[in-house]
Amino acid sequence: MFEPSAEPRVFGIAPGVDFPAELVEGLRDRMAGQPPHAMARVDLLVNTTRMRRRLRALFDAGPPGLLPRVLLVTELDGLVPGITAAPPVPPLRRRLELTRLIGGLLEAAPEIAPRSSLYGLSDSLAALLDEMQGEGVTAADIAALDLSVQSGHWERTQRFLQIADAYLRAEDTLPDSEARQRQLVERIIAHWREAPPAHPVILAGSTGSRGTTALLMEAIARLPQGAVVLPGFDFEMPTAIWNALDDQLLSQDHPQYRFHHLIRQLQLPSAAVRRWAGTKPPSTARNALVSLSLRPAPVTHAWLTEGPKLKDIAGATRDLTLIEADTPRKEALAIALRLRKAVDEGKTAALITPDRMLTRQVTSALDRWDILPDDSAGTPLQLSPPGRFLRHVAALLAEPLDAEGLLTLLKHPLTHSGADRGYHQLHTQRLEMAIRRTGLPYPDAAGLHGVAETAAEGLEDPVSFTRWADWVAATLTGRKTQGERPLTEWVALHLDLASRLAAGQDGPEAGELWQKKAGQKALGCMTNLQEQAIHGGMMGPGDYADLLGALLSQEEVRDRDAPRSDVMIWGTLEARVQGADLVILGGLNDGVWPEAPAPDPWLNRQMRLDAGLLLPERRIGLSAHDYQQAIAAPEVVLSRSLRSDEAETVPSRWLNRLGNLLQGLPEQGGKAAWEDMRVRGNRWLAQV
Repeated sequence: MFEPSAEPRVFGIAPGVDFPAELVEGLRDRMAGQPPHAMARVDLLVNTTRMRRRLRALFDAGPPGLLPRVLLVTELDGLVPGITAAPPVPPLRRRLELTRLIGGLLEAAPEIAPRSSLYGLSDSLAALLDEMQGEGVTAADIAALDLSVQSGHWERTQRFLQIADAYLRAEDTLPDSEARQRQLVERIIAHWREAPPAHPVILAGSTGSRGTTALLMEAIARLPQGAVVLPGFDFEMPTAIWNALDDQLLSQDHPQYRFHHLIRQLQLPSAAVRRWAGTKPPSTARNALVSLSLRPAPVTHAWLTEGPKLKDIAGATRDLTLIEADTPRKEALAIALRLRKAVDEGKTAALITPDRMLTRQVTSALDRWDILPDDSAGTPLQLSPPGRFLRHVAALLAEPLDAEGLLTLLKHPLTHSGADRGYHQLHTQRLEMAIRRTGLPYPDAAGLHGVAETAAEGLEDPVSFTRWADWVAATLTGRKTQGERPLTEWVALHLDLASRLAAGQDGPEAGELWQKKAGQKALGCMTNLQEQAIHGGMMGPGDYADLLGALLSQEEVRDRDAPRSDVMIWGTLEARVQGADLVILGGLNDGVWPEAPAPDPWLNRQMRLDAGLLLPERRIGLSAHDYQQAIAAPEVVLSRSLRSDEAETVPSRWLNRLGNLLQGLPEQGGKAAWEDMRVRGNRWLAQV
């Protein structure tokens, strides 16, 4: 496939080009004239399941031929025959074990942190462990940091890191997923040094933002028939600007920094990155404009010299629209109107945003026209009917039952869903009216019986109502539990109560609780918790309710069969591997896109840099790269709200830079182009 080369092979695909389609085209061009089985010998590594699915669809579309072997970079067991690693420890087991260890520390030294922070600390410590494993950093490396001032915070951090170090030592025979991935990559690289593969090995679509993946990319680029294909590589950026990205503390928030780091590791100049295929981006002029607007802060003076050299600003912004709505609701309505127009025009359209509240508002607005978008993120499991039901039932074990909680559970659509749901709803209405008349702030068995007897007077079916009230009293009252129990008992108690409540008086076990996709997802979550509960130790009812809520919040439910295929809602990661005629970048406010870096309770920026860990700006840089790719689409709408629910908003730094650059070029039509973008956006706002 490739000509012999002494240098590592690195290719790029420009922003705006449909990455999977271009990847397939380049593969076919390079395999032209070779026997059909040659394509089947190609190992193609991609970073997401969605990209693998899209590549398969592109190959299936023709012409007929054999497929390459497409693997995920996180599933490398079959890449080299005979090289594998021990299965990883289940993530939930690791979390429960860390929670138990941190809980013991907080009990011994309660001044370190409040008990309410137990699960937050275990989550953040687990994330730190993942990062340490992925970057090849040990607890000893962090402990050896040279700190001129030993603060009390650092001493507390050291105590938590000792827990991490002891945990990693205890689990050396059963690594977690990040440690296993690094072990596997290191074994594959060692094998390749001794026996490099003769067939093509290509890694495509990754930015190399994690240390283990970057290690694999470097090794593949050096293989005799290896290559790396970078997504959204900025061919418009001058060499001098590439060289200016050397300072990690200043440049990690630049969209091209990860690529700069990779080619530096490979000892290549930026000019050595070649185009993978010949497809041009929708607007080369727009790519140049956006590239200039995103220059790193120390070299933004280049605007003064390079700005006047920009060509065809009017053409670059012709297909850009700027929506600046007064409120998030108006922003959502304007986006929904534009998506509906795209449907009428027969175009594919995608909304890209990390703001899940905005996507829910847009989905709700589209419902009036019977348009159900294909949302890649789905619905959080904790907000689905089974998730809410399970959380309400867990609260019964931890808190006193009040009238609001009782009626909330009785009115839930999964309660008494096994049989006679209609009678249950009728009886619930009668009970609610009786409670409102007589007053019963904290229902117990005796109080419910008394209210039920009063409400049953004059009914045609008093026996049925009284029997139902007896079932309610027996099922829901007196469930608050004191003291600590093993997690295994809490899970069993919770599942039994949830099943009885969902089944109803005479219905089948669990009723409709575990049905449909949301129910199946909830069942999988609870089954996983049941299997790993043995590692959770002792805990109180409040801790169990908090743990359940945290686990449900990490899962999502998505129905892939119901939505339309031409209206999509993507997160920023999904947008890297897809293409659409119209792309809407929503929620372009600072703190939303890019998201503000999460506070790190363990290490500051300098300590992270010295230890070899990732800086907080890395996530901003990845978001900037997603923005640079998305704004290069054929037609783009940029949207933001001027106010949030609480206060005025600040426009995204990238939108701010683009506006400042354009308005600073009045002689080239930049100011007029910016105003035209606003005018086009105001037309949609006028229809809201």
